[in-house]
Amino acid sequence: MKRLCLLFSLIFNGAIGLLFAQSAPDRQGFASQNSHAAAWEAARQSIALLRNEGDLLPFKGLDQSSFSYFSFWLGEPSVFERTLEKYQPPDPLPKIRLGKNIAIEALQADSLNLGSQAYKYLLEWANRVKIVLVVFGDITRIQDSTLFDKALALLHVPIADSLHQSLAAQAIFGGCAIDGLLATQKTRLGHAPPALIGVDGQLMADSIQAIVEEGIRRQAFPGAQVLVAKDGMVVFHETYGHHTYDSLQPVRPDDIYDFASVTKVTSTLPALMRLYGEGRFDLDAPLKEYLPFFKKSDKADVTYRQFLAHNGRLKPSIVFWREAKNEDGTWKPGSFRKAESSRYSIRIADSLFLHKNYKRQIFKGIRDLPLSEKPGYVYSDLSFILYPSVVERLTGEPLEQYLAKTFYRPLGAATLAFNPLRSNPKERILPTERDTFFRRQQIHGTVHDETAAMLGGVSGHAGLFGSAGDLAKLVQLYLNRGEYGGERYMSESAVREFTRCQYCPEGNRRALGFDKPLIEWNAKQSYVARSASPDSFGHSGYTGTFFWADPQHNLMVIFLSNRVYPDRSHTGISDLNIRPRVQQVVYDAMK
Repeated sequence: MKRLCLLFSLIFNGAIGLLFAQSAPDRQGFASQNSHAAAWEAARQSIALLRNEGDLLPFKGLDQSSFSYFSFWLGEPSVFERTLEKYQPPDPLPKIRLGKNIAIEALQADSLNLGSQAYKYLLEWANRVKIVLVVFGDITRIQDSTLFDKALALLHVPIADSLHQSLAAQAIFGGCAIDGLLATQKTRLGHAPPALIGVDGQLMADSIQAIVEEGIRRQAFPGAQVLVAKDGMVVFHETYGHHTYDSLQPVRPDDIYDFASVTKVTSTLPALMRLYGEGRFDLDAPLKEYLPFFKKSDKADVTYRQFLAHNGRLKPSIVFWREAKNEDGTWKPGSFRKAESSRYSIRIADSLFLHKNYKRQIFKGIRDLPLSEKPGYVYSDLSFILYPSVVERLTGEPLEQYLAKTFYRPLGAATLAFNPLRSNPKERILPTERDTFFRRQQIHGTVHDETAAMLGGVSGHAGLFGSAGDLAKLVQLYLNRGEYGGERYMSESAVREFTRCQYCPEGNRRALGFDKPLIEWNAKQSYVARSASPDSFGHSGYTGTFFWADPQHNLMVIFLSNRVYPDRSHTGISDLNIRPRVQQVVYDAMK
């Protein structure tokens, strides 16, 4: 009880106590955007961190622990838990590992019954794992300090409304800073009203809605979502339309999309950036340096810098599935079979299986394809098909394993993955095309790109899936020059090198992997907003995906759709300039 009294003293007699002297914000009285921002800031300042042993909060290394979330007397499901899940999904079947399990427990002091089964459960669980305890309401009502004593981190939040619940969860993971006697820093994306960082939220929301709904109405895509983050804060994330034109399943913020070519800058590229910063990957090494298979090809001495900037004279692509066919339409030996076997083990469709070693034929096709005679910029998928092998050669690990271990799991980006049906229900994934020429089925949960499918769904040019929220974590890492969540993932110099224009004097706008704004902006040719700065970068995907990051404004815009449903003939996303218009609206709202 003595320790409990000390906690009360910290709250009521310290600087934190001054906050309680203020009247609670009237949530119904806020009529303007600025007042919403003021309420957000007042709520943030009301959070008191009373204990933080070992600087546990905000969390680092999300892949090093198993998380469980419990909220009692806060409503079901609580805003608190839903916000926690934006940072790290809980382990559905946590295994008790000494020192590795963390339970985040929230309770409302005004409703707490010390004799209840729920409270007994909290005490029992606290004996087995690390506890982060959040107490909402009047903490003086709690007469038993047992649970407090067991907590490694203890937060007090005076009000249990939705705003305070959200901010308490954000504070735990570093989405917002905690002030007071025990302070923490902001280390991850937060969620705040637009006015807090100087954005006209109403203008932005109304304009984006009009543009996206025009796209849906004109069948550019059946549905879409837009996420905007500025200064490390998600200030807008809205969904529109449905998964398909039958309007049965509405788009949800946590839906998972086929990234298509956005894969290029979210899979092998972060791996190469990290390896470059570690001195293990030389941008100016020739292709043969890390891929001896190409020693005798005309590409042997072309550098990785040239290939990454689409400046290496590679032709755009090869239609590999067509190359596997004879003139009479039958499949060549060693390519496809209708039945699965030990040799034909790569499932392409229900009755279509590829030989397990066909990847070598794909590499051979790239090796033997002559380079273009004319130098200069030509966008090509081909070198990106090779980069997973470079990463594997330099790290000794398969690309999937390396990316998950090094980036996706530590970031808390659980949906970033190849072959998403292995870990996600089909209904969370947007369908893409009804393939009538190769796989002859509705593509849903497997990669849309035919070559990526032939590579088992894993490639450097296409194949990655993910949600807008998880993509935003990786994009913010780029905006932070290689840092996120209080950890460094790649060197600052690597991010700067990979995101700068490499061959601008030659008329090639591209960075390394990333796209850049046109050297001279042209409304008819650009899918990027006119106001995007020369430092900005991003990428688009064939399926209707797009992100753009602007370091000058610490801004990102993510647009996700499945525009190739039901087929790729739907070109309205480009015809209507949907992406640059949405992006420009954000810049206009900042003014």
